[in-house]
Amino acid sequence: MKPEIFRPDAPCPCGRPTAYGRCCGALHAAFEQRGVLEAPDAEALMRSRYSAFVLELPGYLLATWHPLTRPAQLEPNEPGLTWLGLEVKRHEVQDATHATVTFVARSKLGGRAHRLQETSRFERVDGAWLYRDGDLG
Repeated sequence: MKPEIFRPDAPCPCGRPTAYGRCCGALHAAFEQRGVLEAPDAEALMRSRYSAFVLELPGYLLATWHPLTRPAQLEPNEPGLTWLGLEVKRHEVQDATHATVTFVARSKLGGRAHRLQETSRFERVDGAWLYRDGDLG
């Protein structure tokens, strides 16, 4: 975890030009304080999940995972892992309850750079967007 990122005025890890407290931090806080998921769309949820990976917020990650595909638990980030950035390539809405987001997340571990590209599927369930699954590549 990086405490400086938790400052509300710090840049948001998701890459938007907005402070963490007004971006992903607002979504994380709504969940932590009131137990509600408030992402307005699939892209906002995906960005908040990336930030939750950066900040190591497994409770938020599990809560935003569709119950049909949610793992029982998440492993913590490997020691020394540094998240380098997120680039959203495409956000497509199929209908009122289904959307996809294609993104690239970059990280570094043990001096080696890594690139994860995924097209993620999201579903709106009981008014909340949830991550269903995704295809790598």
